[in-house]
Parts: sequence; structure tokens; C-alpha cells
Amino acid sequence: MTENDGALLEIRQLKKWFPIHKGFMRRVSGHVHAVDDVSLSLAKGETLGLVGESGCGKSTLGRCVVRLLAPTSGEIVFDGQSIGQLRSRALRPLRRQMQMIFQDPYASLNPRKRVGTIISDPMKIHGIGDRQERKKKVEELLETVGLSPEHYNRFPHEFSGGQRQRIGVARALALRPKLIVADEPVSALDVSIQAQVLNLLESLQTGFDLTYMFIAHDLAVVRHISDRIAVMYLGVIVEISPAEALYDNPLHPYTISLLSAVPIPDPDVEAKRETILLPGELPSPANPPAACRFHTRCPYVQPTRCTTEVPELRKLGDGHFVACHWAEKIKAGAIEPIESTPIEPERQDPVEAPSA
Repeated sequence: MTENDGALLEIRQLKKWFPIHKGFMRRVSGHVHAVDDVSLSLAKGETLGLVGESGCGKSTLGRCVVRLLAPTSGEIVFDGQSIGQLRSRALRPLRRQMQMIFQDPYASLNPRKRVGTIISDPMKIHGIGDRQERKKKVEELLETVGLSPEHYNRFPHEFSGGQRQRIGVARALALRPKLIVADEPVSALDVSIQAQVLNLLESLQTGFDLTYMFIAHDLAVVRHISDRIAVMYLGVIVEISPAEALYDNPLHPYTISLLSAVPIPDPDVEAKRETILLPGELPSPANPPAACRFHTRCPYVQPTRCTTEVPELRKLGDGHFVACHWAEKIKAGAIEPIESTPIEPERQDPVEAPSA
């Protein structure tokens, strides 16, 4: 767990489990452990990158942070106020301070509404300004994100993917939030457009005094924009580090394998390096492995401890935390990778969802 003085956001032992219903009576037969005991903090003005493979719980965590999803248990503290269990009425004043940019610019905009209405609706809901004041504000926001005020009366289908994402950014900025959760905001865009949107987000951070939680699976994108990076695997955080330190000195075996797959522009260097291929398939989040979640695919697994003891997220450097029993020995080369068939996860009895 990380602790920052003056943190804007603190997540403490957050869990989000989704029930699995079966049969005509919709009986609960188990739970999907989408987010399982995650603790994080974001300082004001920083960008925290959240990475991991598809299905690891990144988007679920982001949606819990802005309370689009109610957490199963744990605590979310935003700007000194606990919001994890607040109901809709109590949350409403806080929603203007937390906004989200969604992954798909085609699905996140209402095709029946004009751009001006899409961006001004948050201001209307929160009672900000009259109609003329809102229109002027929307036109200013359109210019801020690189669009023309003349686009005010157009519909979303008249724009390209990159332009639609800019509209989504303008909508997120309409209420001048403190925190923006960006859920893979460039993954659906062409590579040439991705850089433009990333540069836009960086310039807006200074001008609007924003704090970002930036969710992505593209490690090159995350390195470009993040101050710190948290690596997620099967619902848990396995490593947190300053961005450059993570790329220069990864400590968790999962992070090491992820970075080994990042393309290098130099063909000579790329040809010489070894890509680490993880054995087996990603275990089901409905029945995650006991103890270390990664032990069924880890090339450095030590059955005596990895399969029986949950690794603590512990500090191994300046702001560098890792959840691995053998991180120091792996980095020092004292433990060699093994080549064997993947360990099958032990079946666990259904676990009751934690009480809120």
C-alpha cells in the first residue's frame, strides 16, 4: 500500500465482486473477483497509469473510483471524504469533481443529441449558468480541445473517431473536475491520432489542474503520460513504481514479462532480446488461484511459499512496491526461471461476498 501526503484519492482494501447467477431462480453460485483488496493513492496533480492484460479489473476499478459501480467492500476517500458507501443523493455534489473519459468514442456519445447538448448537459444538471452562458462555455471548451465552435450543432456521426474523443474530453472538462479517470481513451484510435489526444490530455492537466488515473494496456502510451504506474493482475496490484523506475528496473515477474513484449524501435536490439512467454491461460476471476495469484504462470514459482502464502505489497525502493516473495532474488539472478508445465489452480469452495 502506498501513502501520499495530501492525496486527492485514497483507495483502501477495495473489493468489487460480481455475483454469478444460475438457474431459473437466479441462485448465486459464486462471484467474479474483478477487484480484490486493492489499495492505491493519487496525489493532487499526478498521473497514475494502471496497466494489465484484458480482464484484470482495470476498468472495474476505475468505475468504482468515480462510483459508477458501488464497491462490494473497502473504502474510497476522495479529497478527504469517504465516498465508497454514499448513496446517489449524497454523491451528486461530488460527481462534478470526478469525471470519466470512456474507451469507445462511438458508444459513449448519444447519437440523437447534438454536440452542444452533450457537453452542456452536465452544466444544466448541476445548475451552472443560463442557456447563453452554457453555450458560450461549450464553445470555449470546443476550442480548448481542438475543435471549432461551429461544431456546436452537429451530431456525433459527423465526426471522426479522434474528434469524437475530443468531444468526450470536453464533456469531462465541463464541470471543471479535480479527478479524471481515463479508461483506455486512445486504444480505439489510429496511432497517428493517439499522440494528438495524449498531448491534449497533458496540456489540459496543467491548465485545468487535473489529476489523472490513466487506464491502458499499451505500455508505451502509459510510459509517455504517467508519473507512477500500477500493474494489475487478476484483480490485485502486483507492482507500483515511478514510471521510469518501472521500465528500468521491473521487479515482479509479471511486469518483467509484460515489458519483454514491448516492441523496441531498434531492429538490432529487438532481434537480440528475449521475449518471455507465460505458460498456461489466465485463470478465471471466478476461481482465482490461492496465495499468489500469479503462481500458476510464474516462471520463478517456488511451490513451498508461492502456493501457500499471499505476498504482501512491500516497499523495495523509493516509491517502488512489489507483491512478490522472491523479487530481490529474481533481480539478483539467485533464482533461475524454470521450464515446466503450468501449475493448475486449486479449486476453492465458493466464498461469500464481503459485507460492505
